[in-house]
Amino acid sequence: MNPGKSLATRLAKRRAFSLVEVLIALTITSALLTATLVALDASFKSYKVTTDAASNHVVSRIVMHRVLGMIRTGQEFGPFPANVLDSTLNPLNSNFVEFETRDDPVTGERQIVRLERRTAANTESGPFELWYVESNFENGDPVSTVERPLVGNVVAVNFQLLYDVGPRLMRATVDLTIRPNELKETSIGTDMYANNIRLVSSVTPRRLDEVP
Repeated sequence: MNPGKSLATRLAKRRAFSLVEVLIALTITSALLTATLVALDASFKSYKVTTDAASNHVVSRIVMHRVLGMIRTGQEFGPFPANVLDSTLNPLNSNFVEFETRDDPVTGERQIVRLERRTAANTESGPFELWYVESNFENGDPVSTVERPLVGNVVAVNFQLLYDVGPRLMRATVDLTIRPNELKETSIGTDMYANNIRLVSSVTPRRLDEVP
């Protein structure tokens, strides 16, 4: 047996991949890479929605807790219905509430706080913002005003105020709905309002508890 001929024969039997085989391999590889990237993109968007919703849950609860605390320690609330004995007017539903937080007859200092819904980005249908407005007076004259937003991306806010004769606020119910910041951009084939955060809570003014 001629070893040289045997080696030549073996080399002759070897051949490279054909063009068709290379194209099939590239097609399979590209399909796998595409599927991987689609899965990663969906996973990233889902993670972004989840973390944003969790963050907004925390912020929303903090804002709600603060609003209820201010209402509980306030007095002389408004707006109030024209007739507290009319069940069609009382309780009253409003997108703002205002109340007195300080009244010092010695110094003549008085402070009025107003929580109100304002439109954001020059739109009439939302999203809205919940604003804190503090007005300070001395002997009936305005001295200063401090205002700042409490929370943005507000879908809806309603203050339901139930009054007794006086009128004296008996109970305030705050209904606050907030949309997560990035939900519009990261929603995956779903309703962008499906994951709204809605918080509803009621509070009784503390000054009412002190009335014998």
